[in-house]
Amino acid sequence: MLSNTQYDAIMRIYQDRQAKSQRELDERRRSVYEQIPRLPEIDQEIASASVRKALFLLGDAGGRDVDIDQTIRDLAHERQVLLQIHGFRADALEPRYVCPICRDTGYVGDEKCSCFRQMEIDLLYSRSNMADSLKEESFSGFSLDYYSPDRIQSGSGRSERAEASSALQAAQTFVDEFDARLASGEPENLCFYGDVGVGKTYLSRCIGGALLKKGRSVLYLSAHDLFEQLGTATFSSSGEQKEFRDYIFTSELLIIDDLGTELTNSFVVSSLFMIVNERLMQKKSTVISTNLSLEKFRDIFTERTFSRIMGSYRLIHLSGRDIRIQKKIHGGK
Repeated sequence: MLSNTQYDAIMRIYQDRQAKSQRELDERRRSVYEQIPRLPEIDQEIASASVRKALFLLGDAGGRDVDIDQTIRDLAHERQVLLQIHGFRADALEPRYVCPICRDTGYVGDEKCSCFRQMEIDLLYSRSNMADSLKEESFSGFSLDYYSPDRIQSGSGRSERAEASSALQAAQTFVDEFDARLASGEPENLCFYGDVGVGKTYLSRCIGGALLKKGRSVLYLSAHDLFEQLGTATFSSSGEQKEFRDYIFTSELLIIDDLGTELTNSFVVSSLFMIVNERLMQKKSTVISTNLSLEKFRDIFTERTFSRIMGSYRLIHLSGRDIRIQKKIHGGK
C-alpha cells in the first residue's frame, strides 16, 4: 500500500508522460502537415461533416443528412494512403504512449493498470532496503539439506531439520494469509530466534520480498540501522527524516533483523517497546529475527517488551550449524 506521497509521485510520472506525448504529437503533426497540405483539409472535412450531421439530427435547416460513418471511413483511408506514400508511419498523427493499455493514465476504468502496479512495486522495493537481495533470496532457495535430521534440540524435542521445515512452512503461511489477516484487522507477527547463521535472516527477507511482489509496503532494517536512523529522525526537523520515522510505524510489514547485535542502551530498549507496542495497536505486522535466547532477550529488553512479544508474536526457533560455514566447506554449494 502506498502512502499519499508515494501515490502522488507515481501520478506525477503519468502527468509528465502525458505532457511529453502531447508535445511530441504536436511537433510531429506540424512536420507532417507541412509536407502533406491535404491532411489538415481532411481534418476540416471530417469536422464539417460531423457538424452537418448533428444539425440535421437537431432539425436545424442548415443540417444535411450524411452517412457520417462512411464519410469518416473514406477520409481516414485517404489520410492513411497519403501517410504511406510520403513514408510516414500509420500512427504518425496519433499519440504514442509508454503504456497503450491505459494511455498513460495509470488506470483502466476504475482499476489500476498493470503498469501502475509495476511502478507501485518498484517504488516499494526502493523504499524497503531490500532491492539488492530480492534476486537471490526466495523460499525455493531455502534448503533443508543444511539441517540435521538426527540432532535433537532439548528444548523442543525436535530435530534441526524438523524445526527448519516448520519455520519454512510458517513463513510461507505468513505470506499466503497476509492479505486476509490485514483485511480482518488480525495481523500475524513472527519472531525467529536461535543459533547464528541458520536461516533466520534469509526467511525474513523471503517474507519481505514475497510481500513486496504482492504490492505490500515493507521496511527491512537491521536493528543497528533501525535504532540509529530512529534516533536521527527523533531529533531532526527534516521532513524526510520525519517521513522515515512515520514509515517505521505505518508500513504494512516491518522487518527488524539481528536484534540484540546493536549497542543496547535505554534509548534502544524504550524504542523497541514503543515500536512493538505502537505497531500492535495499529494492527501492523512485524517480523523480528534475533540470535538471543528468550532468557537473554528478556534480560536485555525488559519484561515489559518481552511480555508483549510473547503474547502477540509467533515464536519460531531455528538451530543447527552456520550455513555460511557449511557452504564454504562444500565449495559454496
